[in-house]
Amino acid sequence: MGAKFSRRTLLKGVLATAASAISMRPFKKTMAHDFQGYQSNRGVLVDLSRCIGCRSCEAACSREHGLAPPDEPPENFQLLEQPTQGVRRPDQNAFTVVNSYESALSDHPLFKKIQCNHCLEPACLTACFVNAYTKTPEGAVIYDADVCVGCRTCMVACPFSIPAFRYDSAFEARIMKCNFCFDSRLSKHRPPACVEACPMEALTFGYRNELLRVARKRIRDAPGKYQNAIYGEFEAGGTSWLYISPVPFEQAGFDLQVPRQPILNYVKDFLAVVPMVLTIWPGLFAGLYLLARTRKITDDSSNHEDMSDETIER
Repeated sequence: MGAKFSRRTLLKGVLATAASAISMRPFKKTMAHDFQGYQSNRGVLVDLSRCIGCRSCEAACSREHGLAPPDEPPENFQLLEQPTQGVRRPDQNAFTVVNSYESALSDHPLFKKIQCNHCLEPACLTACFVNAYTKTPEGAVIYDADVCVGCRTCMVACPFSIPAFRYDSAFEARIMKCNFCFDSRLSKHRPPACVEACPMEALTFGYRNELLRVARKRIRDAPGKYQNAIYGEFEAGGTSWLYISPVPFEQAGFDLQVPRQPILNYVKDFLAVVPMVLTIWPGLFAGLYLLARTRKITDDSSNHEDMSDETIER
């Protein structure tokens, strides 16, 4: 009979495999919590008082990225006649959507466009242990599907719950989100397609620092028209998309629980464990399987030997 493997020996092997996997995992050292954004960071100022819910931005975004057109054409205002209260979210078919919210300031709902906010210190980037995300000097947070392994850690990390996952293709599963029209427009100093399409100039494109000055001036020059705050100035460490609103932000579906510090400061310890688990889990279970299998073989051999001894005695 061959050499027997003890449980202690197998456990040592499992732990050695795990330790090796941890030391070899493609984990990058990050400076995200020290990063304060690029001086060249562009952004978009969204003025909720100007949006009429025409959804021209949705249609323009779909055309720009070769996505399917919206289920309901922008001309169909019935979609937003009743407040959607944030039910519609960006997904694999739409990088941006417009929702409506009840407003006490007028007879018609308040409209808000939603898309990736392109954080200055993106948690999705830091959470991704294969470097599938890049923060460009222009401000866009872009994604490389060729690098992505489909772990979806970025979806967990995003404080605004924006990244969506395309499940309908086993061979092309990937994250879907707004890329700020980076390749076709932003990198060529052109505004995103949604900004160009807006007929009411509810979207203003420019350098983030300048947009903050514009937002403060609008608030200052129209007392009582806007809330005295800019959403995105500090939330999650600051975002490239900024909002001013005529109603309290919570009434327009904004999450006021998002901390002002980068979300990374709160989840980095947890996120550090994720790539480790993804890396060592298969090895750990393989070791446990071998342990159970070896024990079964040993028990079967022992039973066989006992039966043989009984046969000899007879």
